[in-house]
This record gives sequence, structure tokens and C-alpha cells, in this order.
Amino acid sequence: MKYSDIKQFKQTLRKKATPSEQVLWKHIRRRQLKGRKFLRQHAIVYDSNNKEHFLFIPDFYCKDEQLAIELDGKIHDFQKAKDQNRDEILRDLDITVLRIKNEELSDIQKVLDKITSLFKQNDDDPVFKRKTQ
Repeated sequence: MKYSDIKQFKQTLRKKATPSEQVLWKHIRRRQLKGRKFLRQHAIVYDSNNKEHFLFIPDFYCKDEQLAIELDGKIHDFQKAKDQNRDEILRDLDITVLRIKNEELSDIQKVLDKITSLFKQNDDDPVFKRKTQ
């Protein structure tokens, strides 16, 4: 996939956000979750060959925490092998993958706690505080 195609594809994904993505985004955008910056539909390139890029686009990504969040609807029940392969490639890039089932969003606080439990950086760390100010 070429860079221009990636950019267009990401924009399309953002415009067609699922209701579940919209719910979680409301709670993690604009550094609302412990000052962490999350991106929606951010492309993570895992390999390149000349002008062609091989990538994954998780639902949400926090670069500071190297954390990708995937919201799993019913379709993921039928593509477990594909998801496992994708998660393994991301882990090889030192990216933690958190999969959240759409049904879990009914208890949003529990989901937010699950996300923050994976944060590696301490809120009291002066380096982190400078990044978020």
C-alpha cells in the first residue's frame, strides 16, 4: 500500500467509526485518560519494500505507551488466527495489544481501568509530565 492510499484509507476508517469506537473515543481523546495521547486508526508500518508498505491500523494507538487497542465485534469470532498473527507481529515491534470485546464497553470504567493498568510510564515521572504539558 502506498502512503497516499494509507492516508485515504485511515480517513475512511475514521469517518466510518463503529458505535463502540465512538463510545471509547469519547473517553480517551484529548489526553483525557491520565494525560495519554491516543490516535484513532493510526497506521503502524511493520515492513516496507520500496514504495509499498505493510501495515496494521489498530482502532486506537498510544505511542508513549506503545499500546494498541482493538475493539472486537462478532466478526473477530471468525478470524482468531488472523488476529493472533497480527498481534504477534505488533508484539515483535514491542507494542502491547489490548483486545476489548464490544460488550465490555457497557462498563466503561472497567474498560478504562483495564487500559490504564497497562500503562508503563508513571504519572509522577518528570519526563512524562513534560511530554503531557
